[in-house]
Amino acid sequence: MASSSPISSIRAPVWLFDLDNTLHDASHAIFPAISANMNTYIARVLAAGGDPVTQEMVDAARRGYWQRYGATLLGMIRHHQVCAADFLKQTHDIGPLEALLRAERGLGRLLRRLPGRKILLTNAPNSYSTEIVRRLKLHNHFSHHVAIEHMHVHGQLRPKPSKLMLRRLLRKHGVAAQRCILVEDTLANLRTARQLGLRTVWVTQYLKMSDPIGKAPLPRTLKCPGYVNVKVKSVRQLPARLSRLRTTHNNY
Repeated sequence: MASSSPISSIRAPVWLFDLDNTLHDASHAIFPAISANMNTYIARVLAAGGDPVTQEMVDAARRGYWQRYGATLLGMIRHHQVCAADFLKQTHDIGPLEALLRAERGLGRLLRRLPGRKILLTNAPNSYSTEIVRRLKLHNHFSHHVAIEHMHVHGQLRPKPSKLMLRRLLRKHGVAAQRCILVEDTLANLRTARQLGLRTVWVTQYLKMSDPIGKAPLPRTLKCPGYVNVKVKSVRQLPARLSRLRTTHNNY
């Protein structure tokens, strides 16, 4: 990909913020609750054929669909014809979020300090992500909220890391890729964003496992891939790393 202009030439970048494990610690209690619901849902679908279903079969389906399609849900839709809305509703039915939510303080002040527009871009369902953002008191800081229900392209669901979805998002908001900064915990999403020309920030402090079923621990040292412009432990470090983002050329 040809080198393009650095962000320093644009006074107001557009920030695309992920939600889970980026703006709050989903690994603490929320992801385990969703994961348990997902196991139950997938086991019920697999058992519909009448054969016994083991946990190993459920794990294999979750991991395999995640690796092949970027999201377990897409595999469940393609191979088992599940209803996306039903899957999202059932798996995210985890009770009151207040007892499960854990996040750093000062996130609102952080977002105010960052120049430019902020868009929430999450593969989570709209009802869940809206409630999380409301409880974090961040809803007034985002100009748009893009949840998984809003990620259809040509009639098909295309969540992150879909390049088609990202291109459509950029066109809809009238911004060039070089003007955008994606802030994420998931490397696959950062890789495709960088290939399209976005700047990328990898947030690592809430990462505990390297697979969606929570059985593959992370390596001791999290190496920063070449498609990541800036690696931070916390989003609260973003103001201090802004100059790095402004001067980084996209030569990936």
